[in-house]
Amino acid sequence: MRTKAVAATALLTLGLVGCGAEIAPKEATASSAHYPVTVDNCGEKLTFAQKPARAVTYDVGITELMLSLGLADRMAGYVMPDDKGKVDQVAWKDGYQQTKWLSQQRITKEIALDAKADLVFAGWHYGFDEGSGVTPQAFRALGVDSYVLSESCRSGKGTERGVMDPLEALYTDLANLGEIFDVKDRSDRLIADFKARIAAVPQPERRPSVFLYDSGQDKPYTAGKFAAASEIIAKAGGTNIMGDLADSWFTAGWENVVRRDPEVIVINNYGGTGAEEKRKFLMSFPPLANVAAVRNDRIFVLDYVDLVESPRNPAAISALAAYLRTVPAP
Repeated sequence: MRTKAVAATALLTLGLVGCGAEIAPKEATASSAHYPVTVDNCGEKLTFAQKPARAVTYDVGITELMLSLGLADRMAGYVMPDDKGKVDQVAWKDGYQQTKWLSQQRITKEIALDAKADLVFAGWHYGFDEGSGVTPQAFRALGVDSYVLSESCRSGKGTERGVMDPLEALYTDLANLGEIFDVKDRSDRLIADFKARIAAVPQPERRPSVFLYDSGQDKPYTAGKFAAASEIIAKAGGTNIMGDLADSWFTAGWENVVRRDPEVIVINNYGGTGAEEKRKFLMSFPPLANVAAVRNDRIFVLDYVDLVESPRNPAAISALAAYLRTVPAP
């Protein structure tokens, strides 16, 4: 596993270095002629009277959407509980030095207000949560605009998330940010670059079945069709065994994993339980003993930020595709 993890890291590093994003120089204040501007966000029309100047973001993928567009100078800071991953290998790495790490805890209304935020960019279960009272509606009542990550849009069927293909969600958010911050030229270039890079990824001769393992021992937390991880698997040439379920991230049952018998397991590497601990659990968990991925020790590791909506998605697709091309036919 150590060898495989190193290989995965090397492949991903090559993709990240060549990502095509760049930190743009500070620009003059946009002409008022661009505003007001209205965008569609999770089915809601949002209107901005002027360019936000003190945006606060939650989580690494969301923060890097801003940084990849050169918008660090329009941020009051970011909230990020987990490690940022391989920051020194991304093209927008300097953006982290140009804004402030406000907290390593969950985002709160107090954090946003203390930062004098004029926009909070988060998502459902990526910062926004009715249970904590941290919602777009709550910020609106405080006079602060919000933007919801498109990967996390509610489907209207309870708590299920996802209303569009995950990469379409990425492109939608980049395009909307381009409008909101009047940097459409940057967002258009980045979207075109990402699409071209993904289209150029060589595909395996066949599509191996893949299970995304996030966490959980009694029951696994995994990715459905509307999670970015599912489309990363698809564009890399694999088939997500849970890709028929119309949700983003959810808790499944081990019996479903065993029945669907994945040839490869992708581990989501984050949090207090590292990838090696997760691998040891999977390899020693009796119900999985006869699953092809465990039997043949085909486990691939990607970082959390690679597997949620973020500008690191194209590099993750390239790295996973290279691994899937090594998987032999059963």
